[in-house]
Amino acid sequence: MMAPKRTKFRKQQKGRRFGLATRGNLLTFGDIALKAIEPAWVTAVQIEAARVAINRKIKRGGKMWIRIFPDKPFTKKPAETRMGKGKGAPEGWVAVIKPGRILFELEGIDDVLAREALALGAAKLPVKTKVVRRDVYPCRL
Repeated sequence: MMAPKRTKFRKQQKGRRFGLATRGNLLTFGDIALKAIEPAWVTAVQIEAARVAINRKIKRGGKMWIRIFPDKPFTKKPAETRMGKGKGAPEGWVAVIKPGRILFELEGIDDVLAREALALGAAKLPVKTKVVRRDVYPCRL
């Protein structure tokens, strides 16, 4: 499971998920990628599930980059607890996803297999996505 080694503070505020991704929105490493088209929180467990699904489909044939990292802690209060008495304990880690963010990139496999693998990975994520290719999508050189 992905999680930061250490953080300055144990708990963070919720924040807001408006706006478009200004960073991580260009296809940088691979030839084909999975791009988010709506805002969401993606947990470390969901990222891992998508990674496993993509790797199983491509059978270690190409190279994959995970472009998101869960660095925001989320908290949860115990079940059957009354309101008040402070914020709950940290429960897990999420990555804040904004529209336009590149989630996964692939390289070194054919287009049809890459699309199938990214579709399997997208099914594990709670965010609407689309597949983008380097030749039709702007990229960093």
